[in-house]
Amino acid sequence: MLSPHELATLMPVKDAPGRIESNRVELGALCELQLIVIEPPEAGLPLPRVTLRGDAVLGFSTG
Repeated sequence: MLSPHELATLMPVKDAPGRIESNRVELGALCELQLIVIEPPEAGLPLPRVTLRGDAVLGFSTG
């Protein structure tokens, strides 16, 4: 079960991944649960991205 902080972090990762602070503790927990992945930086900071599993938790359809 996700904590309120983890859920509150997962939602903006889906909508605006570039606006999430990369040092948030919740990102580590979301990665361990395979709800997000941290993309390697292309120009600047690493970028979190919601996985298919994370989409399912949020109730979004991927197809």
